[in-house]
Amino acid sequence: MEQRYDIIVAGSGISGSLAAASAAKNGAKVLLLDRNSEEEPGKKTNWGWVCGDAVAKSHIEFAQKELGVSFGEPELNLPVKGVVALSPNLKNRIQFDGEGYVLDRPKFAKKLRDLAIKFGAEYVSGHEVEGPIVENDKVIGVFGKHGNNETFKVYANLVIDSLGIASVLRRRLPANDYIQKDISTDDIESTGRYIVDFKAAKEDTSYYDREFALIHLNQQLAPGGYGWVFPKKGMKVNVGIGIEKHSLELRNSKMGLNDTLHSLIDKYVEWNPVLKEISMDNEHNNAKGYWSVTVRRQLPSLVYENYLGTGDSMAMPNPISAGGIGPAIISGILAGQTASKAVANKNTSIDSLWEYNLNFNKAYGSKMAGLEVFRIFLQSMNNDRIDYGMEHFITKDEAVELSYGNVPELSLASAFTKLLSGVQNISAFKDLMYAVGKMKKLNEIYGKYPADKSALPAWRAIVDAEMKDAKERFKVNPI
Repeated sequence: MEQRYDIIVAGSGISGSLAAASAAKNGAKVLLLDRNSEEEPGKKTNWGWVCGDAVAKSHIEFAQKELGVSFGEPELNLPVKGVVALSPNLKNRIQFDGEGYVLDRPKFAKKLRDLAIKFGAEYVSGHEVEGPIVENDKVIGVFGKHGNNETFKVYANLVIDSLGIASVLRRRLPANDYIQKDISTDDIESTGRYIVDFKAAKEDTSYYDREFALIHLNQQLAPGGYGWVFPKKGMKVNVGIGIEKHSLELRNSKMGLNDTLHSLIDKYVEWNPVLKEISMDNEHNNAKGYWSVTVRRQLPSLVYENYLGTGDSMAMPNPISAGGIGPAIISGILAGQTASKAVANKNTSIDSLWEYNLNFNKAYGSKMAGLEVFRIFLQSMNNDRIDYGMEHFITKDEAVELSYGNVPELSLASAFTKLLSGVQNISAFKDLMYAVGKMKKLNEIYGKYPADKSALPAWRAIVDAEMKDAKERFKVNPI
């Protein structure tokens, strides 16, 4: 580590390891740094690899195609036919996302780290990055600590930030007009999950389905978010919830309760009549875990001078599902490709790296602002309205389109308004129409993402104004 590198990748989670693998495969001299032990690459906390573990098949295929590798057992723990979202009363089901996998997350992390090493990256564990080294407002390396509190500094032409939501690299960048350093708590959900073995007390695919990953929309069980039951190989599940802080506070106040994330997970598991005689599966010390995840559009720019970010460090998880594995895969590979090209051309300026913004927006990010609006809309509806809306507002095909960030015409809107009963339901339907219109507008705006950095401030102001309007209209209302 005394030498200078082409690229330093900070963090060997999914996006970091793939960025290192992609960059090294394309000829760059890469250093992959991780704070964890060699046997635990990419571990988020002392609890483990806190994650729902689900990923779409298309994202795995993207990695296989771009890197020329294959994935299978044991890292792909169980194939599933898709994701099913259920209404609070469990009477309405919407299937989306198509085929996918539930991962063995620790083994997947090792597989990706090993790929980075195979392609030529130097991997160093036990080194915690504490910030960027900056010279003349440009990132020239990173510093941190290792071992018995010993300090280290290492230099590179370019740094890839894969440190996650609380990234010290992003937050300690110089003041600039490109990277948004702080993320609002309103755009963050608290999540927790257990991995458990169980015995099925009965068969009921509304609570556990061997072939589908289940999502429960229920503002009482998971205010501002949802609960999930994702099957794993054998009689094992990844079960958890995500909640939004203000929604939980309102729910507790209105119901006279004092629940926390921890108590709600236990109540959610107890609520499920299928999951009985459970025991924690603590392989890799990964049975219980709690973390935070962003549920907003990705940051306006993903690049700065000699710097670019991937995955959670750039707020890339899907705003509706909070799924972060897919965008981590895509962003990591695209980042490595852009970074290796930039160092080969001896130009790691913002201008040279800007194509990463364009490529990620095209591959994944263009619909995320629209989905953020739909997430805000859903958080403004209580269980009764969600039940009624899933039954009467839109068809299942339209709901699937919305879940992907596409905007259906809702051609039967005028007919629906005549069929709806009750002032509140008519008001909620009008809110849906507003949300769909706003989604369409934001999709159009992201379709015109700036081709160069000079146009970013004006474009960002337009996006921010649209989001402000949506947030002013929709306030959290779980009960």
